[in-house]
Amino acid sequence: MKRTVVAIVVFLSTIFLFGSCAKKEEKKQGKVIGVSLLARAHIFYRDLEEGLKQEAAKEHYELIITSADFDLGKQIAQIEDFVTRKVDAIIVCPVDSKGIGPGIKKANEANIPVFTADIAAHEGNVVSHIASDNVAGGRLAGEYLGKILNGKGSVAIINHPMVTSVLDRVQGFKDALAKYPGITIVADVGGDGVRDKAMQVAADILQAHPKLDGIFGINDDSALGALDAARQFKRTNLVIIGYDATPPAVDAITKGSSLKADVIQYPTKIGITTIAKIKDHFAGVQVPKVVPVEVGIVDKDALVKNSTNTDK
Repeated sequence: MKRTVVAIVVFLSTIFLFGSCAKKEEKKQGKVIGVSLLARAHIFYRDLEEGLKQEAAKEHYELIITSADFDLGKQIAQIEDFVTRKVDAIIVCPVDSKGIGPGIKKANEANIPVFTADIAAHEGNVVSHIASDNVAGGRLAGEYLGKILNGKGSVAIINHPMVTSVLDRVQGFKDALAKYPGITIVADVGGDGVRDKAMQVAADILQAHPKLDGIFGINDDSALGALDAARQFKRTNLVIIGYDATPPAVDAITKGSSLKADVIQYPTKIGITTIAKIKDHFAGVQVPKVVPVEVGIVDKDALVKNSTNTDK
């Protein structure tokens, strides 16, 4: 009888032990992904983060989400921390497309796959880059401005050439304006992608070119900074085109300000797509080096029409 009881106890203990080990093993198998965003303060990256979270939850991936806040050193330190933690993959929205190279190379040395979202990297091995089709977006902005100016006038660009997505936007914009020989780009100046700096830059441009007809801001902070300057100089006839379609920009467009149109991105979709491509990579599927996400353009008419349809 005693032997039977002992045997049962041993049997149950073995089951418990194997069950615990199985649970631990299952926990170990859960994929962990490190994320370094450019900035959380920008609504674009909050929406991108939401897309990452939505899709990661479906796949039961754990996300370690950090923000570099436009600080390259901080972003490289975040990547190094992900390497130390031995995460299964890393997503980076680079602060500086070239400067982020050393950080990505450290992940490469640790055999951790790296994916970039929104902004590409110039150095290091990246499995896949998922972003808006920024060349197409810049082209939409240029075409819209060219038509609204009837193919004539002088325009300026408030740039931020440190990141590839912006370089692509500006390239697309210039390609579109090339079809309008009557339009001249008289200034192409960096505004760091922030509103205060863009306002200062736009004010300098307006002083240097009092007959300026249009401005392309490479993001909405740039466009809104230009709008602030236009109001300061009482330039109501200036045409400004932005990029991102954030709520403040949409509000300015619908109120009939000098900000006439905005290229719209879908950051939530970028986040969802990024996790989907990471899932494919984990499964051994060949992932494209570049995955473009569609863009569009909205003006007052489109926004009012969309609002009317939504109300119905």
